[in-house]
Order: sequence, then C-alpha cells, then structure tokens
Amino acid sequence: METLPQPGCLMPARGSNGNGNGSGSPRSSLPNRPHRGPAHKRAFALYIKSRQVSKISNPELDEENIHWECCGQQFDKEMCIHKHVGKEHMSEVLQQTEAIFKLLGQNKSKLTRKQDFTENKILLSQHTKTKEEFDMSTWIPDTSHINFDLACTTGEVLLYYSYCDIEEPQVICTWQKALCHQLHLTGKVRISKEGINGTVGGCKMATELYIQTMLSHPLFQNMSMEDFKRSAGGTHCFQDLRVGVFKEVVPMGVDPEDISYKDAGIHLTPEEFHKKVEALSNSAQVQQDTILLDCRNFYESKIGNFQNCLAPNIRKFSYFPDYIDTNLECFKGKQVLMYCTGGIRCERGSAYLRSKDVCKEVYQLKGGIHKYLEQFPSGFYKGKLFVFDNRYAISVNDDVISECRYCGAPWDEYKLCSTASCCQLVLSCLLCREKGFVACCAVCQEKGKASSETPSQPLRKEQCECTEKRVRIPVVLPH
Repeated sequence: METLPQPGCLMPARGSNGNGNGSGSPRSSLPNRPHRGPAHKRAFALYIKSRQVSKISNPELDEENIHWECCGQQFDKEMCIHKHVGKEHMSEVLQQTEAIFKLLGQNKSKLTRKQDFTENKILLSQHTKTKEEFDMSTWIPDTSHINFDLACTTGEVLLYYSYCDIEEPQVICTWQKALCHQLHLTGKVRISKEGINGTVGGCKMATELYIQTMLSHPLFQNMSMEDFKRSAGGTHCFQDLRVGVFKEVVPMGVDPEDISYKDAGIHLTPEEFHKKVEALSNSAQVQQDTILLDCRNFYESKIGNFQNCLAPNIRKFSYFPDYIDTNLECFKGKQVLMYCTGGIRCERGSAYLRSKDVCKEVYQLKGGIHKYLEQFPSGFYKGKLFVFDNRYAISVNDDVISECRYCGAPWDEYKLCSTASCCQLVLSCLLCREKGFVACCAVCQEKGKASSETPSQPLRKEQCECTEKRVRIPVVLPH
C-alpha cells in the first residue's frame, strides 16, 4: 500500500484564506480545540486514500500507476484530487474529523505528525469496550497484483448484515468506502451504532476478497461465510456505490435504543423453518394457532411468497410497527413464523412484535428467503425473490404467481414506471408494453403522454398521485 499523503499537501477548502479561518470555509465551523488540526488532517488523508486506485503498469519492472477516482472523474495528480475533495466533500471530511477527535479525547492521547501519517493508525472502540489501535491499511487488502475484470457480467452480488455494537460508525463508514473502491465494488452499505447492512456487486475475485476482509475485522467476528448470501450479478447491478451512516441499520422508524435487535425472536434454520411450514400446511389445528408473517413490502410479496402467509399490504418497512399495532388482535395467543429477504428486517421486526407481549412465541427464518431457497428451491416458497438492485428479482424455480396489471397474463418481471415523475414498479407483460402500456397506472400513463410533448424532465418522487390514495396501514380481520 502507498503511504498516506503528507500534511504539507493538504489544500485549503473553498472560501478558506489558507489558515482555515476564511469566511464560508467548512473548517471555520470547527472550534479551535487541542488535537483538532491533526484529527482533521488524518480525516482528510483517509478520504483521499479511499479514492486511490493502484494498478501495475509494468509487472516486469514492478512499476505501479496511481490515480484517484471520485464523482465519476479521474484525477492523475495528487494536487487535483486534494482540490476536488476540499471543494466538494469537506462535510464528509468534517464528520470523520469529529469521529477521530472524539476517540482521541476518550483515550486522552495525542496525535503527532509521525503517528498521523507514518503509522497510519486511528483509534477504534471495539465491541469489547476496550480501546484498540485500528490500522486502516491492515483492513484494506493489497490488490496491486490483481487485474480486476471491470467489464465482467458473470460476477456476483453479496447480501449480508451483522448486528453488533459499533461505537464510531463514521470510522467504519470511511473504511467501507476505501475497501469497496479498492475492490471496484458497487452497491449500498448502511452503517449505524447497531451494526452494518450491505449489498455489493463485483467480479467474484473482488467479492471473495471483500468477504475475507470483513471476516478478519475484529468488529465482525460473529460473522461467518454463511452470513453472506450470494447470487449471480456484478457491478452492473447497481448504479454506483453508496456508503453512509444512519440511525438504524434497517429503516423501521423506531429508535434502536427503544427496540433492540438483542430482543429478537427465536432463529430457525431453513430446515427447521421448512418443517414448521410443512406442519402448517398439513394441520388445520396448526393453521388455527399459527401466523406465517411476511415482513416485506407489497411489491416484494406480490411476485413471491410462502404459501398460506399473511403478507401485509404495506409500501415500506417503516410502516410495519403501525401495521402490528393496528392489527395486534390478530397476533394474540398465536405462534408467529416471520420471514424476509435476508433476515435483517425480522431481527428488529420480531423484537417489536415480542415487545407487545401478546404472542405465544415468535420465530424468524435465519438467513431469510435467500438461504431457504439455497436448500429448498422447490420448497414452500413460490415465485421470485425481490432484490433491491437493478435486477429487481432473482429466480430459482419456474413458478409465476403474479400477473400483468393490464391483461392479467402470468408475469413477474418488474420495470420502472415510464413516467419520469414516478418511481413505482410496474408488472406489464411484453405484449402490453408493445402496446404502450408501460406506466404503473392510468394517471401516470396520461402524464407520460403529456410529458413526451414537453422537453422538461421532472425528478422522480417516491409516490405517484394514484398510490398516494393507497391505504397506508391495512386492517386484517382476526382468524
């Protein structure tokens, strides 16, 4: 790995007068406290490092070509990437500065230039509540000898999560950005104080290195190879790379301090879950006492689900708590079997349901539908598995349980609504699409015709006018 840029190379931010006190400079928002300068320099250097790309230009002479990539641009000179980051990304650098400064304050240690840039180390609070040194380069694999096939279409997509206590998520965020850039991965990674949730795509060599690196990190020692769900794909499955820090690792809309993953239901392996569902399908008494609950959104369960399930007709997971509260009577005295795509929503979803103290027992499918289908491709799950990337769905069987919204023919391939102002998904078969039925509803269909006559393209929004009339929290009659 290359050494970090030297302190003297740091460029002043936009609006700065060179000493960090200029009007309008992001640096001016930082109070002048001890160690703030070194912490800021370290944060800036780490951000630059996360954008660095190294390639062997001449293997025989062991020559390495280094450049930086950011915002769709390539920078061949270090000074240029410094200027770009100083102008466009200082808010992110300042977030990292605060995280580093806080850690230094907790440990009552000082940063010297030698420590800052030669040793390339920062302090990270581990889940054991002890302070340990975290060397960024230790957790970034050396890929200088690897030529990644960036045009590969036969790679794979990883889906994973890990609930664990992360005291400084911003540090992990910076590391994840650097790691994914180093491995040329695209995708989405959410980090919070309660853990990490990610789905990334790339060539198989890159995804394998990503798994190995994750498993070697001390924060994620509770993970194993089995926690990474694999499917055919690659970098093309995502528009770009998005890594960020959030309040919740999965957006349920409830403070993690109020409802913790630590209070989740009983985890069932795919084999155990399969037996439970089998008993449910064969026994009228079990059907009376059990609810098979789909924790996903309506557009997910529409194209694939377990037979005899209760699939909430909700648009997003943040509606799930209200759904439970509204229909609490349905769950009284019941055994509940919960499932979702990869298992993460069930962790806190089951914790929320258990907090109501009305169920006989709450179980959840470990590894989600993804792991179940690996072992039971022809089991009780019928249809496709919806995924949150450009593929929209993956298939392991030939079952089609949904239909074209226009003609009613069997169809389960989603496309984005053709109207630029809508981001809803639509099931429209090939014949109907050829006829021009490419919108999610009649409202959008008319809007699409009108917008084709005007050059302006409005930004997509979460809902269209017709879906805004949809019942937010449906009521289910007790059975």
